[in-house]
Amino acid sequence: MVETSEREAWEGKRGVLVIKIAIIGANGQLGFDLVRAFKNTEHEIAPLTHSDIDVTEFKLSEKILKNIHPEVVINCAAYVRVDDAEDFAGKAFAVNALGARNIALICKDLNSILVHISTDYVFDGKKRQPYTEEDIPNPLNVYGNSKLAGEYFVRSILEKYYIIRSSSLFGAAGASGKGGNFVETMIKKARNKEEIEVVDDIIMSPTYTKDAADVIRNLLIKKLPFGIYHVANSGQCSWYEFARTNFNTAGIEANLSPTKTNIIKFKARRPMFSPLVSIRLKKYGIEMESWRVALRNYLIEKRYLSGR
Repeated sequence: MVETSEREAWEGKRGVLVIKIAIIGANGQLGFDLVRAFKNTEHEIAPLTHSDIDVTEFKLSEKILKNIHPEVVINCAAYVRVDDAEDFAGKAFAVNALGARNIALICKDLNSILVHISTDYVFDGKKRQPYTEEDIPNPLNVYGNSKLAGEYFVRSILEKYYIIRSSSLFGAAGASGKGGNFVETMIKKARNKEEIEVVDDIIMSPTYTKDAADVIRNLLIKKLPFGIYHVANSGQCSWYEFARTNFNTAGIEANLSPTKTNIIKFKARRPMFSPLVSIRLKKYGIEMESWRVALRNYLIEKRYLSGR
């Protein structure tokens, strides 16, 4: 993963190679699980939250990362408010595009590997089969365009990069930019006896951040070829089916009914079909569990049900 001369600086007492990994966005859903994934390995972790580093500030970010001098930088920083991005495009592009460019430029200077997190929203949803790494992006909204711009900056600046596209994340830490995650929002509404309407015409691949983090760790440990990888739990469902399965698995009664996207009238257009599948990970023997198993494991982790 790094040159022999670079490795010598990180040899541990037992002769084990220790790689220093900076994780930007360490208190977000995926960042939290990435810290956990590397915590009990030989590698050194430098977890960085938004209070530690702002990717939109090049000079400050450069100073912080140069002080750490990591071999690997994992950039989980993102502006994820999809509908708000339509009104605040400057904010979305500042973080998702120019922020990605800043970190890529710093990684180039440090000769660090960059793991950059992207999204299924780079696709338009017109395909009727799951999207692979070979499909051509065509985003429908500001958020998707800002994330795709970030991908292009990373690819144009660096040779040593992994672009990780994931989908509909849910994790123990919750999404700081959204105030939680879909699973928790549904459970809260059900416990408050609210009437819950969820769209049944948007199809995606729900992804447990713990599973995604484990794949990213394996991708680095196995030193897979650089490039784009789709990292999502296998299978696909609508948001309505995801909510219904959540309640059924957790044994929670809910007043749940399906609705349509044109009734909800989101400000930002969504891809109506954006499940992800990886032909690259499968090639190297890495496969992810189904979203149903992932959801159950999440509910066990959050103690909504026992591990029976």
